[in-house]
Amino acid sequence: MSSAREFVFTANDFAHVQKLIYEHAGISLSEQKNDLVYSRLAKRLRKHKIHRFDTYLHLLDDIQHPEWQEFINALTTNLTSFFRENHHFIRLSHYLKENFSDATADKPVKIWCSASSTGEEPYSIAMTVATTYGKLNPHVKILATDLDTHVLDKAKKGIYHIDNIEKLSFLQKERFFLKGSGEKSELVKVRSELKSLITFNQLNLLADWPMKGKFDLIFCRNVMIYFDKPTQYKLLEHFAKHLSSGGLLFVGHSESFPNAGHIFKLDKQTVYVRC
Repeated sequence: MSSAREFVFTANDFAHVQKLIYEHAGISLSEQKNDLVYSRLAKRLRKHKIHRFDTYLHLLDDIQHPEWQEFINALTTNLTSFFRENHHFIRLSHYLKENFSDATADKPVKIWCSASSTGEEPYSIAMTVATTYGKLNPHVKILATDLDTHVLDKAKKGIYHIDNIEKLSFLQKERFFLKGSGEKSELVKVRSELKSLITFNQLNLLADWPMKGKFDLIFCRNVMIYFDKPTQYKLLEHFAKHLSSGGLLFVGHSESFPNAGHIFKLDKQTVYVRC
């Protein structure tokens, strides 16, 4: 524990945080995350004008306390960008052409982005879909969910700094974004036609999933690395139940599941197909 810290943060406090975030969100925090946890939660102590971590954590004894969501928001990681791990979007386009060239309003393609963060991933999916079908209103429904309500609010707005789309092609920028003017000249906004393909909802992956029916493709990228092996396996079982036969599961570049070969088999690089 650093003597320069503003608040006392004991080993018991950290263990308490580990227990709460694991039980509520399935996230396993290693000892190496001690400084990160302190830094993020110290902001919440200042917000409430609380001077001790144990006092702050006592608030969370009440599972209905509004601070619970802020606690979760503070400890979730939201690193993302447009077309991150671009090979996934190339595979998505090919899969749509091969299997859903005849998507209709009565039988649309259903895609779930299960950790949408600030929106770059589901909007990348939507741009890929629109480009593949050659129109902004294809028969595709995208569900985008996240545990963190703050990032969901940003995702719903679809407003980004112009630097965020720097690596996109000129055609992508012109087709899918509107540039701000005046005081907002450094901002861009996702076109409403693209936004209309996506429904944003808050969801805890370890709680009940209210969705009905099955998805054709599921994105759950760079999420399961924060879960222990039993939680990963449980989540893969749930994904399989919500994925159509032969449907694809896209995961992060450092994620693999050798013990779940009877549920998913490797299709391409970090893309799995439901058995």
